[in-house]
Amino acid sequence: MVADTRYSALANVRQAIGVIIYPLQRLAHAPVGLFDHARELINDFHLTKEIAFLKQQYFFNQQRLFQLQMLEEENKHLRRLLGAAQQTEARAIMAEILYVPRDPFNRKITLNKGSAHDVEDGQVVVDDLGVVGQITQVHPWLSEVTLITDKDHSVPVQVARNGLRSIVSGTGKNNELVLRFLSINADIQQDDLLVTSGIGGFYPPGLPVARVNHIEYDHSHDFAYITCTPIAGVNRNRQVLILSLSQPLPDQPQEEMENPTPQSGLRKSRVQ
Repeated sequence: MVADTRYSALANVRQAIGVIIYPLQRLAHAPVGLFDHARELINDFHLTKEIAFLKQQYFFNQQRLFQLQMLEEENKHLRRLLGAAQQTEARAIMAEILYVPRDPFNRKITLNKGSAHDVEDGQVVVDDLGVVGQITQVHPWLSEVTLITDKDHSVPVQVARNGLRSIVSGTGKNNELVLRFLSINADIQQDDLLVTSGIGGFYPPGLPVARVNHIEYDHSHDFAYITCTPIAGVNRNRQVLILSLSQPLPDQPQEEMENPTPQSGLRKSRVQ
C-alpha cells in the first residue's frame, strides 16, 4: 500500500481490474437502470395521456363556450324580437329560418311555420330591425318568404324625415334596393330612413325598410337613381316574426271605359 501510495506501483493493476469488473458493474446496475427507464416510460405515457385529455377537454370547453356565446346572442335577439312584437299592433308569430337558397340569385327563404300555425299568404316577415320580406307560399308546416331584395318584389315606403312616398324594389343583389319614381327635384338625402307607408294594405305603416346610401342625378332623365341598403337581414339571425295581415282595404274601383257617354254610365248604374 505504501509503495502504491508513494510510487503508484499498482496503478496498472487497478486499471486492469477495473476493465475486468466493468461489465459486472454494468450488469449489477442493469436492473436499477431498467426500472428507472420503465418508470420514465410510464410517466411519459401517463403524461401523454394527460396532455391528450387536456387538449380534448380544451376543445370541448371551447365548443361549449362558442355555443354559450351563440345562445347569449340568440337570447338577446329574441328579447329584441319580443320588444318589436310589443311595439306593433299586429299579432306576431315567431318562426325560425330552416332553409336559405344556395343559389345566390334566389331571394327566398323557408320558415318552420305554415297554415297549421295560422300563417297566411301575404303576411309580412320582420326581424328586430325591420322588414325582411313577405309570405308568398304556404304549406301545412312550412312557408316560403320572398325577400325584399328579390328583383320582382316592391314595397311602398315613405321617407321618415318628411313623409315623401315612393316604392322601393329589389335588385336581386343581397344588400341593395332601388328607390323608384322619385324626380330629380325630390327632397331625398343620403342616410334617409325609409319606412313602410301602409299603402296597399299589406305592410303595416312605420316599419323600417332601408336607408338611402347613394343618390345619382342625371338631368337627361326625369327620375333620380337612388340605391338603398336594407336594414333587416336574414344573414344575422335565425328567428323572425310573421305579422298578421292588416284589415283588408275596400276593392279599388274599376276604371270606366275611355270617353264614356253619360247614357252608358247611366245604364250601367241602373243595371247595378
